Amino acid sequence: MDFRIFTEPQQGASYSDLLAVAQATEQLGFDGFFRSDHYLGMGLDGLPGPTDAWTTLAGLARETSRIRLGTLVSSVTFRHPGILAIQVAQVDEMSCGRIELGLGTGWFEAEHKALGIPFPHKRFGQLEEQLEIVSGLWSTPVGETFNFEGRHYRLQDAPGLPKPVQSPLPIIVGGTGPTRTPALAARFAAEFNIAFKDETTIGARFSAVREAAESIGRDPASITYSAALTCAVGRTEADYRRRAEAIRRDPDTFRHGNIAGTATEAADTIGRLRELGADRVYLQILDLHDLDHLAFIADDVIPVV
Repeated sequence: MDFRIFTEPQQGASYSDLLAVAQATEQLGFDGFFRSDHYLGMGLDGLPGPTDAWTTLAGLARETSRIRLGTLVSSVTFRHPGILAIQVAQVDEMSCGRIELGLGTGWFEAEHKALGIPFPHKRFGQLEEQLEIVSGLWSTPVGETFNFEGRHYRLQDAPGLPKPVQSPLPIIVGGTGPTRTPALAARFAAEFNIAFKDETTIGARFSAVREAAESIGRDPASITYSAALTCAVGRTEADYRRRAEAIRRDPDTFRHGNIAGTATEAADTIGRLRELGADRVYLQILDLHDLDHLAFIADDVIPVV
């Protein structure tokens, strides 16, 4: 089981803040640093303002050396798939092959309205076509071209360049849909992720992805199964409550459905996720200035799991 730090920079973080967290993530032995792909704060002013996900990851690719880097997840509404394929491949080269692409439908209509980005009511078809295009461009042999004609996108004689360093570059498909999302994960994903759901739902969606993989003749074990939950933990009850309150969560209710409380409580929650089939856990860290929190997780929680 491995552990990744997952951040929400739209809630308020500069590039320097993210760099400090990413470098601490690497130094403390976590497997990866991932970030959301949003352009508007949610319930907060988000000062000093949003940072672009792939611009950020390009910088971090040059300022880290070991950890995996990626989005959880990029919205299909933000970028044309042909451009996205180029961006991600280029950042993969900058990282020497440490990038992963999380891709989803997008959901936050307010940020689309704020920035004038179209927000179609139905976006699942866009997600399916983007997965086909990105995968197709990267797998097209050098010297050949890629063509695609769908309902949402058309590509003609695309050279499929540049290629990522990794072949294939890992794609993460996430979501909670009971049938269509598992089917997409089975077709395209190296990893299936489910975020911020109860343990019963997590287990059910893992099972649905395994069944979808078997139905198309894919080994379910070839997919990594991961869960993302918000995390606030402390050495003492007082430490925990202070951290929960710092991210505007009620310490009593936050204990339920999150990785929360003391080291033992957090380790027990992670252990149950492992029993459900999770190979990987994303620890959503909302207070990006509390680097001692990361150190406590690395030193006191993970060794107990």
